[in-house]
This record gives sequence, structure tokens and C-alpha cells, in this order.
Amino acid sequence: MIYLNGEFMPIEQARIPVLDRGFIFGDGVYEVIPVYSRHPFRLAEHLRRLQSSLDSIKLANPHNDATWTRLIGRLIELNEPEDQSLYMHVTRGPAKRDHAFPKDVTPTVFLMSNPLTTPPRQQVNEGVCAITAVDNRWLRCDIKAIALLPNVLLRQEAVEAGCVEAVLLREGFMTEGAASNIFVVCNDVLLAPPKNHLMLPGITYDVVLELAQAAGIRHEVREISEAELRGAQEVWLTSSTREVLAITLLDDAPVGNGKPGPMFSRMYALYQDYKNRVMRSG
Repeated sequence: MIYLNGEFMPIEQARIPVLDRGFIFGDGVYEVIPVYSRHPFRLAEHLRRLQSSLDSIKLANPHNDATWTRLIGRLIELNEPEDQSLYMHVTRGPAKRDHAFPKDVTPTVFLMSNPLTTPPRQQVNEGVCAITAVDNRWLRCDIKAIALLPNVLLRQEAVEAGCVEAVLLREGFMTEGAASNIFVVCNDVLLAPPKNHLMLPGITYDVVLELAQAAGIRHEVREISEAELRGAQEVWLTSSTREVLAITLLDDAPVGNGKPGPMFSRMYALYQDYKNRVMRSG
């Protein structure tokens, strides 16, 4: 079951006009929210990021937070899995094809749910491989825009190399992954790239830094050079669906000793404990 423009329906019945600006121009934004035991994780933070993305493309939010919360809760009820991945999608709506914003157009609002698949235990225990790639995307990566062709192409490079992610480099510095945020550990310090227009402000990124602060883990938020990335003791990727995962092979070279490191193991445990506490509290 999905939600489209005021109605809940089976996904097979969903239809949008071919002149929808999301289809024609990629003129829209999205969010992905993990749902554990039927509780959306960090919903308020996801709704704030949605609002930021909408503001950035000058599109009025079609709903307030209370309405979004109600719609999301109902969609979770209508789908069977206890753990779900909830996708939110807002476009500027259907209009005659013209680059300029149309007037008096109703936004298209689409929500869908898929079963949430978190990394299998083997990946957590052994880590995953990644490649590096040149970050050739536009300069507003902080907007969670539906126009993801550069990310798609970069992620496909990783898939064709037999890896799960591409770690992106721009002018000698690491930005993020094609579909994730990236952390590194150098000299026993956890390093995170700063939030700016070149990376998406990840919800899981925030959780990791909050947990590091609370646990007394030494950490810094600053630019990370390519040399630091390649010489790191540990490299992690984080996202709403993959949570926290160690990268143990980068461009066919082992990261550290080629196994998930001790700081990753500690953060993974902290993250799982935090997630369980949040879900128990509703």
C-alpha cells in the first residue's frame, strides 16, 4: 500500500501525469526513514531535513509535521513488515513543460513502504569493499533532491567493481559516499567531514557524532584529505538503511588490518543500543 495525493491505494493503482515536473525535470525532493518495530526512527529530524530541502528549492511544504506524522503512521499500519523503509517524495507537480516555476500548481506527494533490510551479520563482522571516485556532482549536495543521476552512475561504478559503495573525492578531499556519509579513524581520532553544500547532512551521521560525544570518543569535524582517507586505521559508511558499516577494503587495498576496527565495533554496539532504547520509548 502506498499514499499518493490524498489517497492510500495498492501501488499497482498509482498513476501520475507525464507532465509532472518530477518526471520531466527531477524537480522535487525526498526522504528515507527507517522504521523499527513500527516506530519511525528520528522522525522529527527527517521532517526537518525535508523542510530544509523544500526551502532550498523554493517549494512550499504541502503538509505540517502533524499531518506528515499521521500519514506516515497510517502507511506503516497498512503494510505488513514490522521493520520498514519509508520513502517520502514531493515534486512541484504537473504543469506545462517550462523551466520557470509554474503558478497555482498542486505538489505531488507520494509515500511508499518497503521491507527494511539492514546489513547482514556477515557484513557487520567482515566489513565491505568500496572504491574511490571523483565527485562530479552539482554543488548543492546538501539538498536531498530526486535528481540522482550522478549518484546512480557513481554507485554503479562501485557495483561493477564488486563493491557496495563509492567514496567520493573532490579537489583532494573526501566528501561522502554515493549513497552514504563516510567517517574515518586516524591516529585513534574519529574524523567526520563538515556539513556544507558538498554533502548531505545525514541523520545517521548526526547520531554517530552524538554517540561519540556521549561516550567520550575523541572526534573532530573537519575536512579529510585523500591521504588521510587512504592511510586511515578505519573507514565507515553510514546511512539510514545501512546504519553503521565498516569499509575494510578500499580500491583493492586493505583498510588498517583489513578487518572492522575496535572503534567501529564500539560505535556499532552504541548505535544498536541507542536504536533499541529509542524504539522502546516509542
